[in-house]
Formats: sequence, C-alpha cells, structure tokens
Amino acid sequence: MTFVTLFRSPCGWEGFRARGHTGYADHGEDIVCAAVSALTQTAVLGLEETLAIAAEVAIEDGQLSCFLPNSLDQEKWEHGQILLDTVFRGLKAIADEYGQFVKVEEVESCG
Repeated sequence: MTFVTLFRSPCGWEGFRARGHTGYADHGEDIVCAAVSALTQTAVLGLEETLAIAAEVAIEDGQLSCFLPNSLDQEKWEHGQILLDTVFRGLKAIADEYGQFVKVEEVESCG
C-alpha cells in the first residue's frame, strides 16, 4: 500500500510525504503507483522549475518527501499553495477510486 501524508499548518500546506508501493499490479504495470508517482514528482518539478521554489526534497527507495522552505515571499507561498492543493485533490481522487491500494491523509501541524 502507498501512504501519502500531506502536512498543513494554520497558514496552509507545508508539504507531503509519499511512501510504499501500491501493490496494484506487477512492477512496470502498476498504473496506480504510476499515477501517484506522476503527481508527486510533478509537484516537485512544478515547485522547483516552474515556481523557482527551492523545496526541501528527499528521495529514497519507495519514498518521496517535499516541503516548502520556511522563508518564502508571499507570492511564491500563494503559488505553492495552489500547486500543493491541486496535488492533494488529485491524490484524494486516486485514493477514492483505489482506496485499498492508496491511503491519503491530511495532518494538521503546528507550523
């Protein structure tokens, strides 16, 4: 199962962590894992390359985490919020359809 945790403070989205493998199908044929990977990796690319935000990213086997830096100007913060909210909605849609393979949770943090 893939677990995706999205972290939100009172100010907005802080980032996410995705870990595990869905087990929907064999490696190379797992469309659910591919969908989650595509969304999370696109989030990183969008933050870093499109919005020029130096996200705090860690990639290990079966895990990807991405967090907004604490020192962002208001405009970049707002754009990052739009991107992360879109990713959250996409991941929730996948979990709604394939809940036995993907769990998405939102965690409130102190910020």
